[in-house]
Amino acid sequence: MIDEAVQPLLDGFVASVRSVADVRAVWLHGSLALGDYQLGRSDLDVIVVVSSPPPPAVEDVHRELIQANPLATKLHCSYMTDLGDLSVRHPTFAHQKHFDRPVTPVTRRELAIGNRTLFGPAPAELLPAVSDEELFDFVRRDLREFWLPVTRKRGHWYNDVWVDLCLLTIARAHVTLATGDLITKRAAFDILPRLGAPADVVEDIRRRRYGPGHRTGPWWRHTRAMLARRFARTAIPAVLS
Repeated sequence: MIDEAVQPLLDGFVASVRSVADVRAVWLHGSLALGDYQLGRSDLDVIVVVSSPPPPAVEDVHRELIQANPLATKLHCSYMTDLGDLSVRHPTFAHQKHFDRPVTPVTRRELAIGNRTLFGPAPAELLPAVSDEELFDFVRRDLREFWLPVTRKRGHWYNDVWVDLCLLTIARAHVTLATGDLITKRAAFDILPRLGAPADVVEDIRRRRYGPGHRTGPWWRHTRAMLARRFARTAIPAVLS
């Protein structure tokens, strides 16, 4: 079930984007598709399949939705025309900006697992399946080429989003590489202690995502940065091995 506060926003988005673009399908991925959506905290991750590159008017659709409903700031959408090539960078509106990015093997697998369709054919009818090898290669590359270099940058670790996303990504990557499964962020909290993650940091992340409250203050922020960075620097190579 989609949260009752979210469904009208998604319905309005589908109607608006169909009025300005040649839309073939609209799919959900991320927490909305996997059943771990947290109102006001989780992103609204959407894929729109279009027959031709989306016109500039789609950006107006996003901005008008944001003006009407602040929750729309979390609606992140990529517009796909080429469904088969993993390297293609697709027009995307996210974080209130327009840019291009690929639809990753993880996202493609989430689409297949979640099978959440807002309009048109289901993902399995249009989207080529992602092999385990393609999935594993992407997960390893993401850890090795993106997250491991982040551990060398001290400043990042004072920001909530970097701490939260990195540790949860490590746990989810561990499970994917070991079993081929994709797990939710909620399930990742059960994995982190087994990987040696500091308990106070894990609890801090849990409270920020699921409430109530979380720790604040410069001393904790500094301590958390040191603990999380130290854990990531050892856990990432361990997961990769």
